Amino acid sequence: MKQTPVLIVGGGYAGLASALFLSHQGVPCLLVDRHPGVSLLGRARGINPRTLEIYRSLGLDERVKEAGRPFDEEAGVARCATLAGEWQWLFGDESPRALPELTAGELCMADQSTVEPILIEAARAKGAELWFDTQCRSIEPDADGVTAVVEDRATGERHTIRARYVIGADGYGGATRERLGIARTGLGPLRHFVTYVIKADLSEIITKRALFWIVGEPGGTASAAFVSHALRDHWGLSLLYDPDKESPDDFTDERCVAAAKAVIGRDVPVEIVSKASWTEAVGVADSYRSGRVFLVGDAAHVWPPAQGLGANSAVQDAHNLAWKLAAVLAGRASDALLDTYEAERRPVALELADVTVRSQAARFGSGPEDDLVDPVTCVLGQRYASTAMAGTPPESVFGDGVSRHALPGTRAPHLWLSLDGRRIGVHDLFHDSFVLLCGPGGEEWARVAVEGVRVYRVGSELVDVEGHWESRYGCDAVLVRPDGYVAWRSDDSASEDDPATRLTATLHQILH
Repeated sequence: MKQTPVLIVGGGYAGLASALFLSHQGVPCLLVDRHPGVSLLGRARGINPRTLEIYRSLGLDERVKEAGRPFDEEAGVARCATLAGEWQWLFGDESPRALPELTAGELCMADQSTVEPILIEAARAKGAELWFDTQCRSIEPDADGVTAVVEDRATGERHTIRARYVIGADGYGGATRERLGIARTGLGPLRHFVTYVIKADLSEIITKRALFWIVGEPGGTASAAFVSHALRDHWGLSLLYDPDKESPDDFTDERCVAAAKAVIGRDVPVEIVSKASWTEAVGVADSYRSGRVFLVGDAAHVWPPAQGLGANSAVQDAHNLAWKLAAVLAGRASDALLDTYEAERRPVALELADVTVRSQAARFGSGPEDDLVDPVTCVLGQRYASTAMAGTPPESVFGDGVSRHALPGTRAPHLWLSLDGRRIGVHDLFHDSFVLLCGPGGEEWARVAVEGVRVYRVGSELVDVEGHWESRYGCDAVLVRPDGYVAWRSDDSASEDDPATRLTATLHQILH
């Protein structure tokens, strides 16, 4: 029987991010995924600034941005009857990719096929075990852990795994949620697609690249979506189908080639490279935790691709959960800390499910101008209310915009800083431990030495490049969690105790 602190079922964005963040925290983990490797399908296009901010703290941002270079010249969304016909631009190049007032992260258009190899390499370099072409056949939780049976799909050999905790990251159609008996609430399946990658020279047809094309007769229902691919002369095509009348197996290569030529609008040579099916749906799991098993990513929530929030939320789920598992496994926190994962991330998912449904209806309906969703707030303005912080919690997931004042439950406001002569964003400091940020008047706090807390002082080793500390933090000390969320402010509690005693008591309150 193989032993591991954490078993991760599923090797997409959610699973790979979980393996990366856990191993970065020093937690050994084993990931199993039924697929033989990374898919060539260019799904989940777009790394939003919050996700890149997280990758940046691990030193991966430049590699991820480089993976997105093939898409740098793309902008906007076009609608057409065929690619060779006239295009109607629904949206142009309207959104800035950098928001230097709010984050050191940027919008990067890399997709799953280009980012997953980076996550795989980084997770393995930090000690994570990744078993591909391996199917999870069963999981049996008990009071002390979880026993799982996995099968090598190439050889049929089975292995028994004993884990302290399991992360179910096996997607919308995965078995983990169903095995746990957790229901999913929402609109359910909306549309069904067969998606495939073709190889075709379209240089004479596509002279300006959109983020994607909606294909269908003017005024009618869209029949297909068309996107570019990271590989030269490769393109992605998604076709709608009715599962009551046919199945993905009915989409033979010959049928897919004919459909691709119809979408292109010319009889050009087309080669089928890769093919899969997927379901657009809306639903959020009624619980994110069942004992020692947790759901992340599409296993926990699904919604339409409008605003590109699905895969990014999967990474952010994993980021929220990983530091909490690490703290519990190391004995620094009680099991109750793990309940705050659902308390924080599920309300966000419920809000985003509603937001994306409304946004998609507006953007791709008759009135795209009616889309009132603020994508910046959706990405950078998510707020948490749980016991994993001390102070007055936020009243709702989203406020009026991105908070620029450090309050418990909000993402720590962005600062440009200088550390050892290097320009950094404040979130570069948050990744593997709590951080106590001390202001110019926080000399007493800066001398505090508490296990599991790194201390920095603005005005000493940290230079506040733009002078925003007072307006955005405005107190002697702020405690920030490893995921970059504010846990506590020194002016939130009146006490005559010395700083070390106050900080120790606050950490105990947060972690237990």
